[in-house]
Amino acid sequence: MDQRAEISDFLRTRRARVSPRDAGVADDGRVRRVPGLRRDEVARLANMSVEYYTRLEQGRAGNPSPEVLDALAEALRLDASERAHLLDLAGRRSAKRRGPIAAQRVRPGLLLTLRSLEGVPAFIIGDRLDVLAVNRLGRAVITDFDALPAARRNLARYYLLDPEARERVVDWPTVARDSVAVLRFYAGRHPEDRQLADLVGDLMLGCPEFGEWWNDHQVLRRTHGRKAYRHPMVGEIEFAYESLELPGDPEQTLCVYNVEPDSKSEEALRVLASWTAPAAQRR
Repeated sequence: MDQRAEISDFLRTRRARVSPRDAGVADDGRVRRVPGLRRDEVARLANMSVEYYTRLEQGRAGNPSPEVLDALAEALRLDASERAHLLDLAGRRSAKRRGPIAAQRVRPGLLLTLRSLEGVPAFIIGDRLDVLAVNRLGRAVITDFDALPAARRNLARYYLLDPEARERVVDWPTVARDSVAVLRFYAGRHPEDRQLADLVGDLMLGCPEFGEWWNDHQVLRRTHGRKAYRHPMVGEIEFAYESLELPGDPEQTLCVYNVEPDSKSEEALRVLASWTAPAAQRR
């Protein structure tokens, strides 16, 4: 990925998103030919020259200082994920990996942890939303990733390319778009990941909505939230999910889908767990 183009497009799209009224910019009577803030308005809010901001937006400013990036983040009203993404694009993080990325492996102890979570769906995701491991209820609620070829065990690929996902995922547009935003965040941190480029190419060809979402430059670092699925056997189940980065490997995340106690979702999940349990457990 071209880092100069990435930082340019990111700053431009963030600038277009901020209304002058929200930024506290007074109307000066000039005709606005662009949505959101003008370059000179961003520069003034960030306490820098218009010339320097223009070089930043064109990817020609070299290595801006953390203070400059903080001022830009404030001026453009960036959230935590967007701030981190800006640091990545500006080369202010040292976590970028170069060259081929080795296949990820889940530690045996983590697999035991995953298997101990028998009462709720849980799975471990890695680079570019690859599904590295999933427990029984995770396979039952979302899809049976273990039955797929290794190259297709990916959450974004499932949500955006599998026709079943559009029916099974409640509020599919939000979940699918959030997945694209998570990939965008990852791309800023690992711009030389060739497997990501291949995935983006497949999604661009196979999902009509992907191109627009990818070019919006929305970014998201998923931590927690709510998500619901329509299961053909038990109906709709609503989950409160938690995404936990694993000690010793920040590129792997344990995702756990919990249900509210004494809720219809808890009962539906209990029924699903019973129906999908191995024969030895049903005796």
